[in-house]
This record gives sequence, C-alpha cells and structure tokens, in this order.
Amino acid sequence: MFPAIGILVVLGCIAGGYLIEKGNLLVLMQPAELLIIGGAALGTLLIGNPTHVLKEILGGVLQVFKGSRYTAGIYLDTLKFLNDFFNTARKSGLTSLEQDLDEPSKSELFKRHPNFSKNKQAMHFFCDTVRTLVTGGIDTHDLDNIMETDLEILHHEGRTSANALTTVADSLPGLGIVAAVLGVVITMGSLGGPPEEIGHKVAAALVGTFLGILLCYGFLGPVAAHIKKHADAEKEYFLSLRMGLLANMKGLSPLLALESARRAIPHHLRPSFQEMDKACRKTAESAVTEAAA
Repeated sequence: MFPAIGILVVLGCIAGGYLIEKGNLLVLMQPAELLIIGGAALGTLLIGNPTHVLKEILGGVLQVFKGSRYTAGIYLDTLKFLNDFFNTARKSGLTSLEQDLDEPSKSELFKRHPNFSKNKQAMHFFCDTVRTLVTGGIDTHDLDNIMETDLEILHHEGRTSANALTTVADSLPGLGIVAAVLGVVITMGSLGGPPEEIGHKVAAALVGTFLGILLCYGFLGPVAAHIKKHADAEKEYFLSLRMGLLANMKGLSPLLALESARRAIPHHLRPSFQEMDKACRKTAESAVTEAAA
C-alpha cells in the first residue's frame, strides 16, 4: 500500500510544482522518448541477467506492493511450530520424525502449521538441517557452520534481483541523455523551420533527460532498495529459525530453545514471552483435543 502511495506522492508533487510554474503537462507527454529509455532499459535487463534472475525481479517487484511476508503473525506461528516439533521430538525421539522430515507434505505435524509449511524455503532449510542431525556423526558447531553457509547463499540469492534492478536504475540517467541527444540530432535537422517546431523538438529532447532521471531516482531505485529490505527481512527470519534449532541441538529444553528463537526476532515484530507462551499452550491443547477426538 505505501509503495503505491509513494508513487502517487512523487507524481503528484512533480506535476503540482510544474503546474504552479505555469507548465504545460502535454509537453511532458513524449511517447517516443519513453520508448527509447524504457526499451533500452528493458534491453539492458535482458542482456545482463539470466532467466531465473528475471523471474526473481518480477516476483520481487510484486512483493514490494504486496508487503513483507514476515509479519508478527508469521513469527508467532513459526514459534508455535517449533514448540510443537521440539516437544514431539523430546517425547518420541528425533528418529520417529524421519518420515515427517522426508515427506513434510504428508506429515500431520506440518499440516497443523500451514503458515510455516507453505514457506518452501523455510521448510526445506528446517527439514534438511534436522535430517542431517538425525543422520548423526556431526558436531553441533559443524552443523551450525552448514546452516550459516546455507543462509549466506539464500541471502545472496535474495539480493541478486535487487542488485540487477539497481544496475538498470543507474543506467536510466545515461539512457535519458541518449534520448536527449537523439532529440538534439532531430532538432538540428529542423533548423530554419518554424520557431514553434524547433521549440517543440528541443522540449522533447529535454524531456528525455527528465524521464531518465525521474525513473531512476523516483521509481526503480526505491523499488530496488525495497526489494533489498525484503531480502534482509528474510535473513532475519531464517536467523530466528537457526537460533532455535541451534539451542535445541545443544540439548536445551523446548522452552529455552523457543526463547533463543524469539530473541532473534526484530524488536518491532517480536512477541512478548507471555504472548509466545500463551500461543504455544493453546496450540498444544488443540493438538491434544484433536488426538483425543
């Protein structure tokens, strides 16, 4: 919602200031200049990035307008899942959950926590880590290093689309100059004609520079920055998972493992200890009721 409001503010303030100075908005309507700049920018995007990055860019731009998936509710649901899993593993043993880890889509435990299960990356990270632990023969420190490497790769991939979009944004002022130069070339060919025609062509050339700078600093640059913030939010979420898993691997009780995960949650999204405890107790009671039924 806020990105859409931001776009309206940018356009509204620029158009409003221009109109206050008695500008004519129709002069800014230069489809040819926009085609040159936009088409060239799209071309550079296609030249510089493989298919999977292009898909990530599209997904990242859509995510900017949808908002972050990592809300306070998602964090609380994740803590409830960790509590359920850690308690089940403590009662029945990790080896009893091998089938759940191998086929989480068929696991009743995972089905009880759909908000966690539908995050495929988080589920794969969790299952792969615990499966490695079940295999045995690995030190806690070594497994933590594996998790850290996994998260570094995940974070790097998350920022790849933002970096690609930033590169395109940085090229827009230059492409605006290209459009302006082409406009000047056309203007030079019209010398000796009516002053009104020459003035129109000069204005069109200047609009090319204006559009390149506006698209860079007013739209694509901020969108790329927003995508990077989503990647950082994802990193924070996975850090919380990692801390919970690490505490559990060290033999801490489920409650202390949950507290380790909770403390890794950013302050503006972190539930209080009482909220976490209440939510986990409610989930445990529901699970007991379902089992009895």
